[in-house]
Amino acid sequence: MTRGITAVVAVLAALALGMYLGGHPSDLPEPLRDAFVDESTSVQAEATDVIQDNYYRSVTDLRLRDASLRGMVRSLNSRFSYYFTPRENALFRQATSGEFSGVGMTVVEHPRGLRVAGVFDDSPAKREGIRPGDVITKVNGRSIAGQSTNVSTARIKGKEGTYVRLTIRRGKRTRQLRVRRERIRVPASSSKLRTIGGKKLGVIQLAGFTSGAHGELVREIKRRERGGAQGFVLDMRGNGGGLLDEAVLISSAFVPNGVIVTTKGRKRSKRVLKATGEVATRKPVVVLVDRGTASASEIVTAALHERLGAPVVGRRTFGKGVFGQIFELSNGGALDLVVGNYYTPSGRNLGGKGISPDIRAADDPDTRPDEALQRALSALAGRVERTG
Repeated sequence: MTRGITAVVAVLAALALGMYLGGHPSDLPEPLRDAFVDESTSVQAEATDVIQDNYYRSVTDLRLRDASLRGMVRSLNSRFSYYFTPRENALFRQATSGEFSGVGMTVVEHPRGLRVAGVFDDSPAKREGIRPGDVITKVNGRSIAGQSTNVSTARIKGKEGTYVRLTIRRGKRTRQLRVRRERIRVPASSSKLRTIGGKKLGVIQLAGFTSGAHGELVREIKRRERGGAQGFVLDMRGNGGGLLDEAVLISSAFVPNGVIVTTKGRKRSKRVLKATGEVATRKPVVVLVDRGTASASEIVTAALHERLGAPVVGRRTFGKGVFGQIFELSNGGALDLVVGNYYTPSGRNLGGKGISPDIRAADDPDTRPDEALQRALSALAGRVERTG
């Protein structure tokens, strides 16, 4: 009996010693360290020991591990790759589950944080005077510079009725706003009918590429055609993108056949995604874009421009020519890594360049009517005239 207890104690002692030395490999004799310890792990653990033993402030293991992982991703020099800590990852998953409310705006990445691409009508953001072009630099007093858009927007979202403090920069002026979160439901697609020079023209506004967005878009096209629409302006200003499959389906509502987009990565096989053949309309179309038009929106813009010759009106688009994937980690965190590139039907990658408009029109949020939309409608009326 005594022998058995002694053996158990010995095993536990060895296990405890192994766990300690695993985390403190510098305490091992050199021959054992060379034989049993991976050098890269040893150096990381050694650096952790040095910092914790000598830095003038106390630093936790968790903070150093998160910083190490974040540093690895930053070393990639990839603007769209991130490490999410366990807390950030949980925040991101909750915010994208549809359980939380927000302040009613669309955003795109900016070196200082988030640039406001669009503001929804009758939203808290609209009532507080937030405008497209504003840059959000802090959320609740914490800088969001260099953070993932997913995590930063998750910090802005929260329980309905609660408040969020936003630090906003407009030109050289910085101000703080306390904005009340509300439940906001914005349809992926909405439309209206306008008459220009005696011609009825449909304006389809596409807010995002969520699941089912193409179905909403097709319904709006059919609705406006029944009302006599002779052509369409596809308004994707402030649309930061979304699901690739939706981009292909939405493009297919206008493009009858052929390549929509090609994707390719170092570890991802080349995929050529073609039109589905489910065309919703063959009437002329003009695409309306701005600096907030990104990712999936740019895929659709390029497909309609290159395959149909659809004029592009507005400002140069964002220029995100890559796609990413989220990899869950054992610590509860995640890696959001760029894994490949998008290519337009003609083989162009839009990364950093975006799509330059055929007709330039810059909106001024303080003026009415909407100058860019007016120019898009004029361009569309001309195409209807030539095809009619």
